[in-house]
Amino acid sequence: MQLPQLLASMDEWLEPWRYQDYAPNGLQIEGRAEVRHIITGVTASQALIDVAIARRADAILVHHGYFWKGEDARLIGMKRARVAKLLQHDISLIAYHLPLDGHLELGNNATLAKRLGWQAQGQAGEQGLLWHGSWPAGGTAAQLAEEISVSLGRQAMLLGPAERPVRRLAWCTGGAQSFFQEAIRLGVDAFVTGEVSEQCFHLAEEYGVAFIAAGHHVTERYGVQALGEKVSHLPGITVEFVDLFNPV
Repeated sequence: MQLPQLLASMDEWLEPWRYQDYAPNGLQIEGRAEVRHIITGVTASQALIDVAIARRADAILVHHGYFWKGEDARLIGMKRARVAKLLQHDISLIAYHLPLDGHLELGNNATLAKRLGWQAQGQAGEQGLLWHGSWPAGGTAAQLAEEISVSLGRQAMLLGPAERPVRRLAWCTGGAQSFFQEAIRLGVDAFVTGEVSEQCFHLAEEYGVAFIAAGHHVTERYGVQALGEKVSHLPGITVEFVDLFNPV
């Protein structure tokens, strides 16, 4: 498949124009015109680039790409090394950030909920990225944290009342700890995200709402896999997900 056709299909599915994002969505570095094999991953690290080169990929598709708002725009150091490798091997870099968080079917929030058996009932917060709903299985906050830990393969951090019964919860994958107060205002029993900040402990204790930090990387593995699976049904394309370890 030709690169412009591939990009047009993903843009049609994800509608990146709906979001005010912190980095460009879609094609970030242009490689060869024809795409046959794609490597997908969470972050376009040097390690992922090396895997793509070794496996003769034509493109890399990720959630965390390059050129973030406010960063140094110069191609020096680590950024130069990464971009040089991609250009040297004629590999395209394609990234979708907020569109791959918020999509109702393919997004990180949607796919995490599906994996953990949560029922989404609505979206709130900045650009609708804070999801809320129910945990039909029910249980305590400690039981929810343990279920998340087992399912994602990473020990989740639980703050606040471990024995609080949880039926309603809110979640946003990745580094969304700043949404905690908005989640509290929604009246939920627990909030789940990837990362944690110091003040989250005090909010959880004083409001009596459980906060669960499940890991930035592991909560955002499933959106890019879902997108890659959809891309794999396009003619002439194979897709391979590579899950490189990240403890954060």
